[in-house]
Amino acid sequence: MKVIFTDEALRDLDEILEFLADNYPAVSGPFQKRLHAIERRIGRWPKSAQVIEQRPGVHVVPFIQYPYKLFYQVTSSAIEVLHVRHAARREPWDEGGHR
Repeated sequence: MKVIFTDEALRDLDEILEFLADNYPAVSGPFQKRLHAIERRIGRWPKSAQVIEQRPGVHVVPFIQYPYKLFYQVTSSAIEVLHVRHAARREPWDEGGHR
C-alpha cells in the first residue's frame, strides 16, 4: 500500500531532522534510512505494528535504535502516517492533537 504523511507528520519530521542536523549531524542519514525501512515495512504489512489501546486503528512503530515512534492508521486506499514523535513525549492526542 502507498504510505502518505499528514501535514502534522511532515512538521514532526522537519523538526526532528532539523534537530538532528544541528545537534547530531552523523545521525541524520542513518535516521532517514531507518524511516524509509519503516515505510517499506508498513507499506507491505500494514497491520504488522502494535495497535494503541487508547486509539483503536492507530498503530505505532518504534524506531528501535533511535528514541522515536511513528504513528499511523490504515485507510482503504493508503497508510496514513499521523505523527513521528520522540518516545519521551506524551502521545499526540494527549497534547491536544487532532487524533
